[in-house]
Amino acid sequence: MTKFIAFLRGINVGNIRIKMTDLQSAFEKMGCKSVKTYLQTGNVVFESDKPLTNLKILLEKGLSETFHYEAYVLLYEFDTLSGVIAKYPMPRDENHHAYVVFIDKEAVFEELKTVAKSLGEESDFIKFGDNLLYWKVPIGQSLDTPFSKILAKAKYKTCTTARNLNTLEKMV
Repeated sequence: MTKFIAFLRGINVGNIRIKMTDLQSAFEKMGCKSVKTYLQTGNVVFESDKPLTNLKILLEKGLSETFHYEAYVLLYEFDTLSGVIAKYPMPRDENHHAYVVFIDKEAVFEELKTVAKSLGEESDFIKFGDNLLYWKVPIGQSLDTPFSKILAKAKYKTCTTARNLNTLEKMV
């Protein structure tokens, strides 16, 4: 059994409301073991003996059918999470949120790197990791920066999601 973390994109915002107990039950019905959810934003830790690529397809299909919405799951082996956290490259302070933007398509990662550089944000507020971005945002401006407006575009919703570093630390 491998321990995984699933980040669900776009739940409990807008019209897509899912109770975490229902989400846990759905994962269990799809054969996942030791399922635990964190917060209300679709963070799920679980175990499975299925390969990651097959599991992603199974979860997206199962969640879409169960909850009647188009589910997008970014899926990682849980062991990688500690490394992602440890590599956060910017100083943390009480005036900024520290985010990790997970990206599961190489072409989108390269595109977002180019966009960040063109906006001039990458030097102080965005750093590049392994198919992810580390992002530092002034508190109260998470939805208002030029880069956040780029991330909000519909073309990125299937393959990106941002998580606060504090949440990731609690999950580990």
